[in-house]
Amino acid sequence: MKGDLATDVLKGVSRSFYLTLRLLPGPMRHGASLGYLLARTSDTITDTTLVPVADRLALLDAYGAAVAGTGTTPAWPSHLLAAAEPKEIVLLERSAEVLAALDQTPEAEKALIREVLEIIVSGQRLDLERFSAATPAEPVSLPDDDTVEDYAWRVAGCVGAFWTKLGFLTLGERYSTAPMEELLEKGISYGKGLQLVNILRDLPRDLAAGRCYLPVDEPWDRKALLECHARWVEKAQAWVGEGRHYARTLPIRRLRAATVLPALLAEETLAKLQGARWADLERRVKVPRKRVYALLWKAFLRN
Repeated sequence: MKGDLATDVLKGVSRSFYLTLRLLPGPMRHGASLGYLLARTSDTITDTTLVPVADRLALLDAYGAAVAGTGTTPAWPSHLLAAAEPKEIVLLERSAEVLAALDQTPEAEKALIREVLEIIVSGQRLDLERFSAATPAEPVSLPDDDTVEDYAWRVAGCVGAFWTKLGFLTLGERYSTAPMEELLEKGISYGKGLQLVNILRDLPRDLAAGRCYLPVDEPWDRKALLECHARWVEKAQAWVGEGRHYARTLPIRRLRAATVLPALLAEETLAKLQGARWADLERRVKVPRKRVYALLWKAFLRN
């Protein structure tokens, strides 16, 4: 991936994850960065709520076909571009270049990227369908724990599997001292944990849009929400902890730092979420930029 796609465009649509990608060893960086830009594009389609759900579903299907190589880059409608954030507009406008970079990627690497994007898009599509009738006055919640875990797998757990497969593909035996089968399981748990942190942090904001990713019978019952929230904080801590175990098997310092950094950030967030009151959640827990860089140094020097 050439030019400013790998720098300015990537940095514009990511916050801390850009630091993770820049730390990666060269052989892994292209596939991981390209996969992120592709997933970030489909995420922009999904999350631009001013565009009707039916239109977003159609665009998501068209984009998924373009990524799979069975379709062409969609012509983005003016109402999508008008509703997106400025940096997301840049990404959408450069999507043909991103897809061209995918087409030029070596076949084995390209297959991994297409595999993970297919899973991610399936999760985003389910998300749109599930919450199509949701409103702030009549929110919709996920029905059970299995559905929460399935969603976390589709939009993030599969990324842990992709990261593992990409590492072994591009770095071979230098990637890890552990076997791929062991790391696949840990990587999936790690990815699900990171997504769960987002769900737990964004609970009030999602609920204000009519979406509740926690399995409660009455999404407007704050006591039930906070009890469920506390239970899933514990689950997230366990899953994120798998990321630390995963990183310890990686002998290359840059790779180990890149892999553990999201866990360090997630742990900081989870510490603030543990025992949080509703008012605390409404203020939206966020790791300050200064602290992000401190954790970056910790990841590089101590892990």
